[in-house]
Amino acid sequence: MKVARKNVVLLGATGSIGANTLRVLRKHQNKLKLIAVTAHSNDQKLADICQEFKVPYATLTDSSAYKRAKAEGRFPSETQLFGGNDALIEISTLEEADIIVLGVVGACGLKPALAAIDMGKEIALANKELLVLGGSFVIDAAKRSGSRLLPTDSEHNAIFQCLEGHCNEDVEKLILTASGGQFRDAPIQKLDSVTPADATQHPNWSMGQKITVDSATMANKGLELFEAHWLFNLEPSRLEVVLHPQSIAHSFVQFVDGSILGQFTPPSMTFAIQHCLLYPHRSASVEPTLDFKQSMQWDFRAPDLARYPCLKLAYESLYTGGNALAIYNASNEIAVERFLNGSINYLDIPRIIDWCLSNDTNSVATSVEALIEIDALTRKLANAFKSSSV
Repeated sequence: MKVARKNVVLLGATGSIGANTLRVLRKHQNKLKLIAVTAHSNDQKLADICQEFKVPYATLTDSSAYKRAKAEGRFPSETQLFGGNDALIEISTLEEADIIVLGVVGACGLKPALAAIDMGKEIALANKELLVLGGSFVIDAAKRSGSRLLPTDSEHNAIFQCLEGHCNEDVEKLILTASGGQFRDAPIQKLDSVTPADATQHPNWSMGQKITVDSATMANKGLELFEAHWLFNLEPSRLEVVLHPQSIAHSFVQFVDGSILGQFTPPSMTFAIQHCLLYPHRSASVEPTLDFKQSMQWDFRAPDLARYPCLKLAYESLYTGGNALAIYNASNEIAVERFLNGSINYLDIPRIIDWCLSNDTNSVATSVEALIEIDALTRKLANAFKSSSV
């Protein structure tokens, strides 16, 4: 069956999500066409992407990078270049766009995504902040417009696939798997000596520095719990996390009759990204999948919350609700940034999150602007934390 070619907008084209999305686009050029890309400041890499894919629209959100690229004429003549964060909205609402891959990091993706959702565009979710920060607003907007939210996180994509054809009343619980990161078996007493170099080397996945640190602390799994809550409309008591060091079983859905469905692929982001971009159709994968004729071992166990205080704080935030999810996300982002630049200790990451959450007034933001203000205030508070060990 011939399938209409989809026009793709890629926000965050020069990061790890962007790189894996481009791999899928190269594989399926007859089914997918890249019509717009964005980056923050990597003008040369973005220009190279535009040259390779003959992209008609591009945006650099960093004003210096935009001015430099314009002055030096780095982009192909057929590419129209925009500058600044506001241009993300213009790029995301192009009339001809079919699907928006939200690969930008931080709250800057919220307004462009909401604008695209209001137009009924498909959204491939690769930005945690969209649901962590603006969950209720995003879900309500998608219901109004009929926009389809397609998760590219391997865990949520796995759940999405397993839930097709089932309703929430059929579901006992969702089980999100986690690798446990690079320190899952290290003595807890040695975690205070973890360095940024240690924490940015993941045993299974090839990812950016921030998400690799989040995997080590399991803050990423906390954020994924928040996303699962909004995406699948389930209360915290029906969301579970288990350690699975091999990162092959990406998540499970346990149904009320005791049956459990899972989804399995090698640890590569291309499988989930391709599923979203081509949905509801399927095609050959970018890289080889599992071979069950080969011997393999899969292990599962409960996470130790003493080893992973960030996960414990995430569960508490989910039960608290209100602004707690946004505060958790913003404080963790600053904490990881500070750890990577050497101004705090590895174990200060959960301390900063806890400290910021303890300053929460338990109010509920009633607008996107209020959420963005809470995000900004939390970042200031997290930057003010004084480490006693560095």
